[in-house]
Amino acid sequence: MRLNVKAVAITLALIWGGAMFFVLTANWLTGGAGGYGEAFINVMASVYPGLPSGAGVTSVIVGTLYGALDGAIGGAIVAWLYNKILDRTTAAT
Repeated sequence: MRLNVKAVAITLALIWGGAMFFVLTANWLTGGAGGYGEAFINVMASVYPGLPSGAGVTSVIVGTLYGALDGAIGGAIVAWLYNKILDRTTAAT
C-alpha cells in the first residue's frame, strides 16, 4: 500500500508544529528562562536558526512555523522514500 505524500506531509506538519507550539507556549506561560521545556527549547534553538531563545509571542510563532515546515518536509521525504522502496521491492518479486 502506497503512502499519500501530501497527507503524510500535512499530518507530520501538524504534529511537529503542534508539539513546538505546546512546548513554547507552556514555557512562555511559566515565565521563560528555567520554565517548562527549557532544555528542549535550547536544543531546538540550535537546530532552527533565528528561533528566539526568550519566551514570548514571537518565539511561539517562529517556533511553530519552523516545526510545521520541518514536519512537512520530513513527512514528504519519508513518504516519498517509502513509496520508492515499495516500488523496488514489489517490482523485484
